[in-house]
Amino acid sequence: MKLTTTKIARQISTVFLSALIGSAAVAQTAPDPLATQTYTQRDINQQQRIENGLRDGSLNTREAARLERGEARIDRMQANAARDGSVSAQEAARISRAQNAESRQIFQERHDGQQGNPNSASSERMQADVQRNLNQEARIQQGLQSGSLTTRESAGLERGQARLASAEARAGRDGYVGPREERHIQRMENNQSARIYSRKHN
Repeated sequence: MKLTTTKIARQISTVFLSALIGSAAVAQTAPDPLATQTYTQRDINQQQRIENGLRDGSLNTREAARLERGEARIDRMQANAARDGSVSAQEAARISRAQNAESRQIFQERHDGQQGNPNSASSERMQADVQRNLNQEARIQQGLQSGSLTTRESAGLERGQARLASAEARAGRDGYVGPREERHIQRMENNQSARIYSRKHN
């Protein structure tokens, strides 16, 4: 049986459309190998902005604590996404949306007219804690880039980062970080630092 030009065109269109739909489905579910590095770099950037806000007085201790609560939530999302060793496109998109919301929150907190005293003992303690968070995230990022950390290993480390950010949020929620709270957080930071070293050299 002869096929008319119209029938052939229709069959070609059907095959092309099926292939296109299949490609789109794969694109939506395929793991993104760079997703972990991308969101870890954004963690570094966000922590740097919080640190800058504390140092220039555009953030007070209470505001920084609220932002660290948001950072903890994002760290937990990252840990959950990467625990199976890969981050899907959907998971990466959810994390990106959360980081976008956190970015807007940082901007709002830094431009709301409230001022902090960067030279107060409380602010200096919070500054030290946020700076260490930034350093730890940078070490995780470097490990992912060099291959000394796997995506699954980064998940465990991001869970540790979430615990740290939560501890900082609790310490500063009343607007003051005391010496005892600072010592507790620094012990946690030291343990996390040791875990990062261990994972990168196992």
